[in-house]
Amino acid sequence: MKAVRYHRYGGPDVLELQEVDTPAAGDGEVLVRIRAASVNPLDWHFMRGAPYLVRAMAGLSRPKPSASRLGADMAGTVEAVGQNVTGFQPGDEVFGGLEERGTLAEYISVRADAVVLQKPAGRAGGGGAGGGVHRLAGAA
Repeated sequence: MKAVRYHRYGGPDVLELQEVDTPAAGDGEVLVRIRAASVNPLDWHFMRGAPYLVRAMAGLSRPKPSASRLGADMAGTVEAVGQNVTGFQPGDEVFGGLEERGTLAEYISVRADAVVLQKPAGRAGGGGAGGGVHRLAGAA
């Protein structure tokens, strides 16, 4: 699958579209095919490594491999569910703001009890992708 990654701090020129392994839905997780994702101030701070407090979490001189993914908000379709997952099935349309970043990709595997919600009936497209982090930032 394709995913946006970064391996050094800086401006938009540090972003790379890479081919990476498609994740699998583990125990208690759902695999979501991303239909829409938003970019927000949180992504900008992690990509630039500023304010420097971000580097305490992501890596001092460059992002740790686990921190090289951007995107926290998404809307998509459940492709697979792991064991012990109830309330979701393949084909469900979902949206949410995730604690673990990585929604700037074709797929993401996330905990079913994370902020993943079924999309309300009648809501078109990927409108839920803009409902998470940016609203919190705007409220601050």
